[in-house]
Amino acid sequence: MPLPPAPTQTADELNLPRIKKLDLKKPPTPKAIATVAEEVEIEEVISEAVVMDSPPQARHLAQETINKMKQVAPAKPVRSNHKNRRTSAENKLRLFVLDTNVLMHDPSSLFRFEEHDVYLPMTTLEELDNHKKGMSEVARNARMVSRALDELIDDTSGLLDEGIPLSKLGNKDATGKLFFQTDLKEMKLPEGLPEGKGDNMILSVVRSLQESNKNYDEVVLVSKDINMRIKARALGLPAEDYFNDQVLEDRDLMYAGVLALPVDFWPKHGKAMESWSDGKSGTMYYRITGPIVPSMMVNQFVYQENTDGSTPFYAQVKEINGKTALLQTLKDFSHQKNNVWSITARNREQNFALNLLMNPEVDFVTLLGQAGTGKTLLALAAGLEQVLDSKRYNEIIITRATVPVGEDIGFLPGTEEEKMQPWMGAFDDNLEVLHRSDDSAGEWGRAATQELIRSRIKVKSMNFMRGRTFVSKFVIIDEAQNLTPKQMKTLITRAGPGTKLICLGNIAQIDTPYLTEGSSGLTYVVDRFKGWRHGGHVTLARGERSRLADHAADIL
Repeated sequence: MPLPPAPTQTADELNLPRIKKLDLKKPPTPKAIATVAEEVEIEEVISEAVVMDSPPQARHLAQETINKMKQVAPAKPVRSNHKNRRTSAENKLRLFVLDTNVLMHDPSSLFRFEEHDVYLPMTTLEELDNHKKGMSEVARNARMVSRALDELIDDTSGLLDEGIPLSKLGNKDATGKLFFQTDLKEMKLPEGLPEGKGDNMILSVVRSLQESNKNYDEVVLVSKDINMRIKARALGLPAEDYFNDQVLEDRDLMYAGVLALPVDFWPKHGKAMESWSDGKSGTMYYRITGPIVPSMMVNQFVYQENTDGSTPFYAQVKEINGKTALLQTLKDFSHQKNNVWSITARNREQNFALNLLMNPEVDFVTLLGQAGTGKTLLALAAGLEQVLDSKRYNEIIITRATVPVGEDIGFLPGTEEEKMQPWMGAFDDNLEVLHRSDDSAGEWGRAATQELIRSRIKVKSMNFMRGRTFVSKFVIIDEAQNLTPKQMKTLITRAGPGTKLICLGNIAQIDTPYLTEGSSGLTYVVDRFKGWRHGGHVTLARGERSRLADHAADIL
């Protein structure tokens, strides 16, 4: 079949992919064909060959080359979903050497490497043993890993050198094997590194495996320790962070709970629109159909600010059915008549947040935002309104992760609430604001109100939450960005009938070691609960604390 005539434009003008060209002046070898075939698709090679400025005999040779490529070219590799192989362009078999901190951070990490094999140095096992005692999260994780290893090696005496199938315990996705360091011969440390340090011993194991093991395309160290990875790369050893705990790889991809409608939203979505009003509350409902609906989530807030100065459109998505969505207009908490414990919304996102906090159909609310955006004040005001006025809940329970910003000051005296009091300074500050707002009560009235409020607010430590059940409580979890996904699950599953749970946090201020913006428990629950009809999320964007605090947040 003759080739079509060559175009008058060059490859650059056609914006075609630039690839390694075959030498068409002589028949190409199978090795050269395979090299090009691995880099690009066959169709791209065809395009490159056709547009080459070459004589007719060379173009005929190109056609023969293409026919050979279809026979020689390997199938396009299927990329694994495993995040610790995302830098690999080919379907390579890899051996992952795990640092101790990976296992203590995620006890299930052994089973998260899909078709690849996992290797545990003896140093990793010794460090696990050193951390297994105690009641901390790290100690619990170390014990969990030890139990899993015990179950894996059961009935495998004498077979450790051959590897233990990781799917033995029912983890079907883990099709690789687990290997232990059974050869305890003296490992040669990289020159210049001191002996006796665990990290250096693990690095020596990685280097030894890299030099002696020919069964794998790559031997990779996986560690949560940044300095460990830097040392490995300085020694020429492949090293990666542990990616499987990352809910999001980029903070900008995080669900914000808010969607800005385009300018042409109503012309595109208003042709077959249905609208009606709830006579009692004056709420409007709109049933719309159009291309933007599939990108919406249930309980997501949508808005359109009008440039002509007219009233903006604020609504919440209540139902989604294919390309049809039901929107409900919001209650305006920025107006004084709708104040919540004398607090009104100062911006659009605060108004959205109060609509979630005051909605009895929403059981789980997450509020994100930098310092001064009003997270704590809004949650506390909504709690007091629904506990003391509407009697929807019978008590406010406040807890938070006790991770210090600076040096720890040691043990604190007193009862559980007295020990937690220094951690609750943010709530005390906001209670002062809420007390001060009622000037008509007088000094004695404010004192009585303060005493009543204190009697309905309980401060609890997270350490004693396991096994509890909260019934008809308004629970506030502050500084939730410092919690792991497992801790967050423990707290949320404490909720009993009639309980509303609020998570507050700022993922830019994480103080827990090895937790990042992508692996925080707060990021985890925001991503998992999005679209649930009884949950909602809002990212508060604008600070309202003071002009000084806002300016400091911007420039510092």
